[in-house]
Amino acid sequence: MSRIDHITVTAPTLAAGAAFVFNTLGATPQPGGEHPRMGTHNLLLRLGDALFLEVIAPNPEAPAPGRPRWFALDDLATDAQPALRTWVLSAGDIHSTAAASTEDLGLVEPMSRGQRNWLITIPADGSIALDGVAPALIKWDDHPHPAAGLTDQGLSLAKLEICHPDPQRVSALLTSLALSDVVEYRPGDQPRLVAHINTPQGMKELSI
Repeated sequence: MSRIDHITVTAPTLAAGAAFVFNTLGATPQPGGEHPRMGTHNLLLRLGDALFLEVIAPNPEAPAPGRPRWFALDDLATDAQPALRTWVLSAGDIHSTAAASTEDLGLVEPMSRGQRNWLITIPADGSIALDGVAPALIKWDDHPHPAAGLTDQGLSLAKLEICHPDPQRVSALLTSLALSDVVEYRPGDQPRLVAHINTPQGMKELSI
């Protein structure tokens, strides 16, 4: 089985992403770290014992990575609006789960942030599969999950919805990934994600 590990907000800067999250959810994400291989950095917000929200942006202080950045970050304009752009699944066997997926989620690659190391699927062109709504797969090292060290601000993920004009393709993908979490399909002309998040101020929706 696989489960949601984190949901990802992309932004042209971390400041813009943090403001978007605060304005939507009323919570401020914490500093995360840098991804040297991708020329990116992030902020993190706890959504559970092993679940978090990530804000990720190009790192202006980092050298160009010499490859496309992940999560389609190279396509972001400098004035682009932050948005919930992708999600990441924890897979017990990342290689077999990637092979079973009905969508090409990319190659399994090693990645790091500070002292943390993991494996993750990354399409070679830096895109997000299934028109931008398919997940990446992740397999963390043996350290405690990153969410365990984050401040609990009273938020939790209630449901993640996938909007896409091809329900059969989405259904096939979700079945192939053997999901154990609440991920639902919502009809829509444009591909997008909608996260329903419990907050101290009530249920909030995070999307585009």
